[in-house]
Amino acid sequence: MNIKSKHITYILSFLFILTNIPFSLQAQQTFTNRYESDILSSDSIFARYLHKQNIPITANNELTLLTSGKAKFNHLFKEIDKAKDHIHLEYFNFRNDSIAKELFTHLVHKAKEGVEIRAMFDAFGNMSNNRPLRKKHLQMLREQGVEIVTFDPIRFPYLNHIGSRDHQKIVVIDGIAGYTGGMNIADYYINGLPKIGAWRDMHVYIKGPAAEELQKAFLTTWNKETKEHIEGSEFFPYTRDSLILPPAHAGGQVAIVQRIPKKAPKAIRHAYIAAIDAAQYKIQIINPYFTPTRSIRKAIKRAVERGVRVEIMIPGKSDIPFTPDAAFYIANKLRKKGAHIHVYNGGFHHSKVMTVDDRFCTVGSTNLNSRSLRYDYEINAFIFDLDITDELNQLFKKDKLNSTILTKEEYKKRSTWKRFTGWFAHLFTPVL
Repeated sequence: MNIKSKHITYILSFLFILTNIPFSLQAQQTFTNRYESDILSSDSIFARYLHKQNIPITANNELTLLTSGKAKFNHLFKEIDKAKDHIHLEYFNFRNDSIAKELFTHLVHKAKEGVEIRAMFDAFGNMSNNRPLRKKHLQMLREQGVEIVTFDPIRFPYLNHIGSRDHQKIVVIDGIAGYTGGMNIADYYINGLPKIGAWRDMHVYIKGPAAEELQKAFLTTWNKETKEHIEGSEFFPYTRDSLILPPAHAGGQVAIVQRIPKKAPKAIRHAYIAAIDAAQYKIQIINPYFTPTRSIRKAIKRAVERGVRVEIMIPGKSDIPFTPDAAFYIANKLRKKGAHIHVYNGGFHHSKVMTVDDRFCTVGSTNLNSRSLRYDYEINAFIFDLDITDELNQLFKKDKLNSTILTKEEYKKRSTWKRFTGWFAHLFTPVL
């Protein structure tokens, strides 16, 4: 072999090695994923993902699923009445109606007992409310000991305030118990609305160390908005030992995942994708404004392709125009790929929940749309508890009885205009 041939041989060998390194790495990763799915259950796989993201999974939590507005508010008022030190509330809006007045009555009573009350609502959420809180209401509450503030007040230039709204629903009582889910403060969660009927939604009550994660989420937003530095051991009564990653399948385990613009902008989106990718045989989703990002849609398609039964429930009626048509269009696209779509007919299903493999679930504030996944402050509880997950599955099963399966024929029953509107609206889903 002459020198020129040797050089050519060296070059070809180098190119072979260089071009095969990425392939080898990819093949190794694929093998690892398949190996994990063969030996680990979906909740264990997802727990590993959270651990890698430094998202704590807390143990020894008492959990109560609240599946109606009446159940949520009755439970909340009783717990507020038990408060000893502080009550923290954060909502997209407080509608100025009977249920808000009842809530404020309880809060004022506790404030007179010396309990610290901090409440916050989103300025845009308040403006979009047909019965908003006025300055006089806020002043009255402040005079009675309730510290209530507006998140990101709307000021000129108004366009500055379009993004990054506070859509979270958080309550923390004495640092030991808390709530999160899809409900704001409004009496239509109990009474419904004339045009859409019953308003379905879900919340979860958490008593245990996961309440500290809700506390951190609340104080992060509160301190940012008020420029205060609220901190201290009275807000975090649990020891750090309770925050250690617990063993799998123990129940009562909760991970709080929060989307914070700029700080953790992809946290919830990636958590949803990881949960969907971990699924081995079943996924059930209920979401009111179902216009998921491309990455979420791809994860759903991947699940269907590997044989996972994906069931998605969307409401037949909605409180807003335009978006529902896009939801039908996108849901129909996923139907064509093999997903099972149920259109809920019992009013408006505002719940934001998902179960995976009967092993774990999530309840939170996050809509599966770009607004929630890319712009706003959001929070979800990912719950490792077989009983709570089963309860959600049973509710899904019951609600299917009051739903229509979206078939090709059913979709064609929608008018040509509705189908066109859906196609046109879906073009705007990156900003909806």
